[in-house]
Amino acid sequence: MERSVSPDDSRSPAELPETRRRLRRFRFPVLFASLFVVMLAVVGIDTLVAPVPLLALPIGIGLAVAGIVCYRRLSQVVEVRDDVPELAPEGRWSGLRKGVLLGFGLFCAMLLVILAFGGWGGMSWGSFAGFLGLAGMMASVAVMEEVLFRGVLFRILEERAGTVISLVVSSLLFGATHLVNVNATPWGALAIGLTGGTMLAAAYTATRSLWFPIGLHFAWNFTHAGVFGIAVSGSDDVPNGLLHTTLAGPSVLTGGTFGPEASLIALLVCLVPTTLFLRRAARTGLIRPRPRS
Repeated sequence: MERSVSPDDSRSPAELPETRRRLRRFRFPVLFASLFVVMLAVVGIDTLVAPVPLLALPIGIGLAVAGIVCYRRLSQVVEVRDDVPELAPEGRWSGLRKGVLLGFGLFCAMLLVILAFGGWGGMSWGSFAGFLGLAGMMASVAVMEEVLFRGVLFRILEERAGTVISLVVSSLLFGATHLVNVNATPWGALAIGLTGGTMLAAAYTATRSLWFPIGLHFAWNFTHAGVFGIAVSGSDDVPNGLLHTTLAGPSVLTGGTFGPEASLIALLVCLVPTTLFLRRAARTGLIRPRPRS
C-alpha cells in the first residue's frame, strides 16, 4: 500500500534528515527571498524588452513558465514536498480559462460603471504590436506575484496563523509593494490591497490552486493595459495597448493618477467576487482556523 501524501508536506519533520529539517524550518524566508529575487529579475527583463513587442511576447511567456518551474522546484527542495498541489496539472487549463474570463469581465464592468457616471475622457486606437507585447509582460508579472504572495506568503502564513490573519496580512503587504510606483499614494496602495490582494487571496482560498488566481490576475492587468491602454497601479507610463483610453472626473470615480484600481468603483466591483469566494470556501471547509499553540 502506498503511503498517503498530505497537501502541504509529503513527510513529517521527524522523517526528514537533520539538514533538511533545518532547511524546512526556514522555508518561508528562503522561499520568499529566492522568489523575490526572481521577480525582480523578471521585472527588469520585462522593462528592457518592453520597447520591442515582438520580443516582449515570447520572453514574457518564457519568464512566466520559468517562474512556475522555479516555484515548483524550490517547493520540492526547501519544503521537501513530493507534490505541489497548488500547481497540479489537473485543472490547470480550466483554472486559467475561468480566471481569465472573470478578470476580463470584472475590469470591463468596472470601466463601464466609471464611464456611466461621467468618467469618460476619450478613446483612440493604440498599437496591436504593443497589445501582443503587453500580453507577455503581464503573464510574467501575474505568475511571479501569485507564486510569491499567494503561493508562499499566504499559504505558509495561513498554516501558522489561520486564513483570516493570513488574508489580511498578505493583502496589506501586496498593496504596500505598489508604493514604489511613481504615482503611488497611500490610499492607492491600500485600495489595491483591498481589491486585488484580498480578491486574489480569496480566489486561492476557494480553489486551493494557483492557476485560477494567476488567470484572474493576468486578465485584470492585461485588460487594463493591453486592451484599454490605461496606466496600471500608479505607473507613470501610458501603456501602448490596443486602445488608448483616458478617464476624467473626480479621483473617487477614476482613481486619479494611480488609475482606476484606486477608485471606489473598483472596491465595489471586486467586493462581489471576493465575498462569493469566501462564502464558497467557508461552505467547503477551506477557511482554516488559527492553530492552537
